[in-house]
Amino acid sequence: MDLATLGGLALTVGLIVAAILMGSSLIIFVDVPSLAIVVGGTIGVIFVGFPAGTVISALKAGKAAVLNKAPSTQDAIQLLSELSNRARREGLLSLESAAQETEDDFMKRGLLMVVDGHEASAIEEVLFEELDKIEERHKQAASVWDAIGAYGPAMGMIGTLVGLVQMLQQMDDPNAIGPAMAVALLTTFYGSLLANLVGIPIANKLKQRSGEELAAKGVVAQGLLSILNGENPRFMVDRLNASLAPHERYEEAA
Repeated sequence: MDLATLGGLALTVGLIVAAILMGSSLIIFVDVPSLAIVVGGTIGVIFVGFPAGTVISALKAGKAAVLNKAPSTQDAIQLLSELSNRARREGLLSLESAAQETEDDFMKRGLLMVVDGHEASAIEEVLFEELDKIEERHKQAASVWDAIGAYGPAMGMIGTLVGLVQMLQQMDDPNAIGPAMAVALLTTFYGSLLANLVGIPIANKLKQRSGEELAAKGVVAQGLLSILNGENPRFMVDRLNASLAPHERYEEAA
């Protein structure tokens, strides 16, 4: 679980709720029709703009981005180093058991191709083509959440206009103007919350997670090719580390 993401969200919501409670009751910020326009309307236009499968996949990806930690390049390099040493001692066929044990589907497919004796060029083509497809899916998921960030305020403005029209029809009753105006403004409030607490942050988190996952899988692909080519394990680790930021590198124990 990514505690930083959940902590940041909890802090932001807590500050907003505290600010509201300092001046009024929370109940006055609850309006079902306004919620229906903003949340329901945003969901509706998302399904208009994107295929249903893309939306569902994006929702799952958003949940995973918030709750799960990013894959570790250090763990990947450590495992590759161990596999490289095993392959040098026992041969490439010994990696088949490692392929069955790993939970990473990308690494499993790569290991099985190495064990099956495919050419390095063919394995490289397959692995990096898969990376391109993964990146494409990540971009689609992030675009859905970016759209939520854009459509939320727009639906809020639509709800506000609806409320203002209804308010203007009650101008002969001064007592009804204030509550009607408050309801009209609530839709803008909800739209801003949906965009700035949900849509835009999750889209940004997905983009960051995409880069981290692609980097980790790229390390796996390069490491498997190094193992296939019989490179020295220590040299392989140094080469993989060279493409990473210092805090992402794997340092072997002395």
